[in-house]
Amino acid sequence: MTLWRPAAKLADGAVVLIGAEADGLKVRLKVNARARRVSLRLDPARGEVVATAPSPRRLPDALRFAESRAEWIAARLRALPQPTILKPGLILDVDGAPARLERAAMRIKGRLIAPEDGEPARLLAYGQDDAYARAVVRVLKAVALERATERTARYAALLAQPLPQITVMDARMRWGSCSKAQGGEPARIRYNWRLILAPAWVLDYVAAHEAAHLIEANHSPAYWAVVKRIFGDHRPARAWLQAHGAALHAVGG
Repeated sequence: MTLWRPAAKLADGAVVLIGAEADGLKVRLKVNARARRVSLRLDPARGEVVATAPSPRRLPDALRFAESRAEWIAARLRALPQPTILKPGLILDVDGAPARLERAAMRIKGRLIAPEDGEPARLLAYGQDDAYARAVVRVLKAVALERATERTARYAALLAQPLPQITVMDARMRWGSCSKAQGGEPARIRYNWRLILAPAWVLDYVAAHEAAHLIEANHSPAYWAVVKRIFGDHRPARAWLQAHGAALHAVGG
């Protein structure tokens, strides 16, 4: 991270400190040649505000705009969810059902244990503090990969397409991506592992969304017709992600 100082030249990707130094606000500068004007947007995943300019020479304008909206920036940053600390006793929703985090008594491979007698599922992992949190994330990624593969297989079959290669990622801006098969290489679909913390029907939607790209590599009306045919109305799932995505990114950050 490059923290901009007054004597330095503004650059794409620089992090700028605005306001008083004691309570300064960090704003990331970005150049986007497709932008028509200077703008500000909140990046909930990174917990920062991005000031975008259409060209490098307009970066000073983006900085001045950010400075003029310092109160707006502070309010948006304060409203972001606080990080969720992964520790024993915490209950997370995993694939739409509660799971309680527990610490294993010995070094074992972490796993999700199915619920019994009306109790939540158990997510068992070994370690202390940060090591424990990393072990929990590994379990969540493994479960996310398994569930995403199941959902993708179902939608790929509906579209008469072979099952793509499925992986999970730790993206900050995207919930999924699809690369069509080419040059003898299979199609690939990647999912954000935090989708496993969303309701099951939300992961279903993202799987349908990415599988539809196996047919239409765009977001044209024809593409959305494919999504509707295999999934139905996508709007509730998109609205859920928009409303709760920041909270998902606060887990395991």
